[in-house]
Amino acid sequence: MRVSEFWTLVEDEFGSAYGRSLAHDQVLLALEDRTPLQALDAGVEPKAVWLALCDAMDVPPERRLGRDRPPRR
Repeated sequence: MRVSEFWTLVEDEFGSAYGRSLAHDQVLLALEDRTPLQALDAGVEPKAVWLALCDAMDVPPERRLGRDRPPRR
């Protein structure tokens, strides 16, 4: 997963403003007491950060892959 995909998933699930706020402020034990943004800056894989955020925010498994989007042409 790329960092851009991480941000797309965050915005799809939480909305733009709240998602950015969570990534900036939510300290997660699974990320060694770092926020998602700090973890990304430290080089943690975006997928691991996304899954840690999903676990902390009780995102159901069926919504962790993001919205279905039509294929690009």
